[in-house]
Amino acid sequence: MTDAAARTLLSRLSLNQETIRQWSLPELADGCARAGLRGVGLWRAPVRAYGATAAARLVRDAGLTVTSLCRGGFFTAEDPAERRAARADNRAAVEEAAELGTDTLVLVSGGLPPGSRDLTGARERVADALAELAPYAAERGVRLALEPLHPMYAADRCVVSTLAQALDLAERFPAGQVGVVVDTYHLWWDDTVGAQLARLARLARPSRTGGEAGPTGAEAPPSRIAAFQLADWITPLPEGVLLGRGQLGDGAVDLRWFRERVDAAGYRGPIEVEIFNPALWSRNGTEVLAEVVTRFVAHVT
Repeated sequence: MTDAAARTLLSRLSLNQETIRQWSLPELADGCARAGLRGVGLWRAPVRAYGATAAARLVRDAGLTVTSLCRGGFFTAEDPAERRAARADNRAAVEEAAELGTDTLVLVSGGLPPGSRDLTGARERVADALAELAPYAAERGVRLALEPLHPMYAADRCVVSTLAQALDLAERFPAGQVGVVVDTYHLWWDDTVGAQLARLARLARPSRTGGEAGPTGAEAPPSRIAAFQLADWITPLPEGVLLGRGQLGDGAVDLRWFRERVDAAGYRGPIEVEIFNPALWSRNGTEVLAEVVTRFVAHVT
């Protein structure tokens, strides 16, 4: 990779706030701006605590953009009251994303309801919820980003486990309304993920925002990849699965392989580093961010 290409790639680096959870929102905005980053990925709980309008102003005044908001979803309940509550919460999440100025709301589908073993039925309820939520989000300039999680989460958190499953759901809807999240921590193990990214590459356009005319002169559809997130898989898992993500380069994931294939699939948007790890949270945030940048250059560019 040329130096110019590496600089361009580095300009896409975004820090998800969970990577340095010990920072407040003002510290996050200031630290990222000082480090030369252009984007941050935010989570709903701290945004709500700070106030969405105030958070939007804070990030904007720091010269940053919000690259994603996490999370909505949890669509799989069978109880009608629970489903109504999920619908209301997801509409609120869309409105918060719009207030923050991000076009990407990350969704975790939800796990099996208590006592259920019906994965197929649960996934169909996800599709039903997307059909209702996607037009509402699109009217507000927000695209839904369905994230497949590692299959160990299927029972209690996410019945969408593979990129193929996520794409099969997303492709029922316009590409501008529903996309998918490619998260290396969740997908690195799947030997079909390369074929799924190649499937996307056949429909790729070179830009996340601004299309390019295809062979017939029509604008190509947007990439189905709505967000790309990085973390490594380390063993033994230090704090269980949820809090066991590794710093870039510390584990088993071929991060550059993923980045090259995501690029080939037409995605040109932000690349978020999202690491849940108490060892990082106990350290000086400025040092952690400097290490993230160094590791990104070494293992992703």
